[in-house]
Amino acid sequence: MKLWAIAVCLLAVCGGAYAKTMVWQPNAGHTQIPLWPGTPPDAKPMPGAEYASNSKSLVAGKTVVAVSNVSQPTMTVYGPTAKNTGAAVVVIPGGGFQILAMDLEGTDVCDWLTSKGITCVLLKYRVPSVPYVWQCNCRPHNRVLSVPSLQDTQRAMRLVRHHAADWHIDPQKVGVLGFSAGGYLVAEISTNFARHLYSPVDAADRESARPDFAMPIYPGHLATDDDKLNPNVPVSRETPPTFLVQADDDDVDGVNQSLVYYTALKNAGVQVEMHLYAHGGHAFGLRPTSNPITRWPALAEQWMSTIGVVPATGR
Repeated sequence: MKLWAIAVCLLAVCGGAYAKTMVWQPNAGHTQIPLWPGTPPDAKPMPGAEYASNSKSLVAGKTVVAVSNVSQPTMTVYGPTAKNTGAAVVVIPGGGFQILAMDLEGTDVCDWLTSKGITCVLLKYRVPSVPYVWQCNCRPHNRVLSVPSLQDTQRAMRLVRHHAADWHIDPQKVGVLGFSAGGYLVAEISTNFARHLYSPVDAADRESARPDFAMPIYPGHLATDDDKLNPNVPVSRETPPTFLVQADDDDVDGVNQSLVYYTALKNAGVQVEMHLYAHGGHAFGLRPTSNPITRWPALAEQWMSTIGVVPATGR
């Protein structure tokens, strides 16, 4: 079992992998925007107050910030630091639907995207949010729809398009990128964008929740125990172009998660690109290591240019 799986399992079950700190806040100059004008739909009591914590273990020499007990979901908009391409990506951290890896799979990603002229919208969705039954190997049942988290993701997509003019975004170039459990949310929003999971609350809910492109990175919960496609991600021709990355030695969310999803996308006629690496494990984010898999962002940039989301890269 890899580092992040151990960390998540200890936090969820034993409570001992992280040192508790204050509530997470974005860096100076950025403000969290509430997703909902009031109480979120289907709100459930949390085990306690929201808090952030730092891992005692390191990923690529750095700690990991985990956010727990999110009852009030938000998004934080990071404007491009390079020439604006008009594209935007909603970034969805993972954490087994129990926590959010807010820097490793969140702010680190925004630093990369904004440097490429892409607006990054960092989603802080509700966790814990799924009635999964946790087992000793930290692999939850994979047939449950993550309703509260998916509601938050749908709402974020609609808000981005509603504010597209204000944020200098092309509403037809809004994608999603997620890791692990967040990668599963990417697949869920890619296949359930038209599913009505909450009653409209304002004008933003008249916007489409469909991503224009999708990037699930080491996603989980896409394959059933007998390697069939999870029925809660009903792939169709309307599923957006998709870019997949996973390691063959991922012993948290095995490589079959991506293989099953890739096959379903291909069979449906969806444009899909998949990169499988021999080594990398799970939860590497985009922090550089000696493993070639950590150079996947360059491939993602090229892919986004091939589908017309950003200008062609020099290659």
